[in-house]
Amino acid sequence: MKKYTIVFFLALLTLASCKKSFIEQTNPNATTVEKFFTSEGSVLLAVNAAYATLRGGDNIGENSGLYTDQRSDDTGINDNQSNAGEPFQFGNFSILPSNTYLKRHWVSLYQTITQCNAVTTYIDKVTFTNNDTKLQYLAEVKFIRAMIYFHLVRKWGDVPLITKTLTTTDEVFANTYRQPEAAVYAQIVSDLKDGLTSNLPNLQTGAGAGRVSKAAINALLGQVYLTMASTIDANKAENLTNANTYLTAAYNMRNFTTLSAIPYADVFDVTKKTSNPEAIFEIVNRANDITYSSSIAANNQALGETINSDKPGLGAGGNVTADLINEYELNDPRKDFSVKFAANAQIQDWFVTKYRDKNVGATGYGGNNTPILRFADVILMLAEVNMLQGNDATAIQYLDMVRARAGVPLYATARLNATYNTKFPTLKLAILHERRVELAFEHKRWFDLIRYFSTPELVAYFKAKPQSSFGLAQLANFTTKDRFFPIPFDEYKLDPVKMYQNPGY
Repeated sequence: MKKYTIVFFLALLTLASCKKSFIEQTNPNATTVEKFFTSEGSVLLAVNAAYATLRGGDNIGENSGLYTDQRSDDTGINDNQSNAGEPFQFGNFSILPSNTYLKRHWVSLYQTITQCNAVTTYIDKVTFTNNDTKLQYLAEVKFIRAMIYFHLVRKWGDVPLITKTLTTTDEVFANTYRQPEAAVYAQIVSDLKDGLTSNLPNLQTGAGAGRVSKAAINALLGQVYLTMASTIDANKAENLTNANTYLTAAYNMRNFTTLSAIPYADVFDVTKKTSNPEAIFEIVNRANDITYSSSIAANNQALGETINSDKPGLGAGGNVTADLINEYELNDPRKDFSVKFAANAQIQDWFVTKYRDKNVGATGYGGNNTPILRFADVILMLAEVNMLQGNDATAIQYLDMVRARAGVPLYATARLNATYNTKFPTLKLAILHERRVELAFEHKRWFDLIRYFSTPELVAYFKAKPQSSFGLAQLANFTTKDRFFPIPFDEYKLDPVKMYQNPGY
């Protein structure tokens, strides 16, 4: 990402008093936000700062799987030394409102929103030589803001909705309240549609890699409408139509002919990341840069293994549930690429190998990018939306694009296999399965589950799984309350009426 190293960062301040809101922005020792915006260059710094906030493990960066994958049935923490700590609560479905990791995630997401709001609030103070540049910057931060609110609304439901910089204590307290999911979704859609009016390129390449494009906006907007169709009662047919429209627009912006022309391993090959035609939006990392490097290859590697990184693994690595391992079809090459069984006697478990980087030596300062949106994801969402619209033949065509690239039998042939047909008796479950094995460890699984199933259905889906497939995490703990995270206790106590707690907590 160009000009990625920046000092400017408009963080939300968690002040000492418990009476202060998480959206408090007053810092008497700092230059005011308003005075920062003096030139096109200062706006670019602020936009880049919004991108930079995404990198963190407490945000949506590569190490944020605690808030998504470990909430699902894909990954976990499965060693006896870790099963009593706060991180274990996520996969054990025993999370408490006082969990400090949960609070850090909440604050980090709102820090990103604050950064974006600073740009949208003060950009009009700056005179631009070319108005298209201004519109591009606005499109970028509105995409980021929409993406973060999309995370918030799916994880917590009703959340505070702030779209401008708040400058007084009265403004802060006036905005410290949860707004309905429908209002949050309306803002997300508005921000994304605004971005489509800019002259951003269809896809970003070269120096623009890692920045927002129109394909990214269309893909996210399609995903938002698809999620609304599944989780919001009103306007289901209209939402599905819109989802199909925007996902198709994103798909039509691809610069390749067929997905099969892109080997699966190439998508995650760190030496080919600058020429990866499947990427739509990624968080760009830089090899051998202490601040902006990737650590996922080394972090995922189990003790005694060398497949991911030359930096020695020290523990269990990125733990994978037996439930996911059992879902892979026989001879699916994505399994051998994505996971490995650690032979070390102290581990004896599966770990993630999807992100590898052997090019940086024992430091582990890798160059893997973090995939947020890619074309296989869009293709499978097109399969999903067509299936929901009753267009099964079209849905299967999209599903088979992904299966053909993977080298597994096409859907009609797979249905003849008794094991496959028993596991995935409907097209809906077949598409969900394909998303699981294609997009494993890309922080998609939990969001797929809450889109595919109502809350009671999801409880039944989890409870039908054997406890032995989950290791130490207790499936019995999973109930309807686990559809949403609890509001962090420090936020709830600001105003127990306006920041009301989610049911079950």
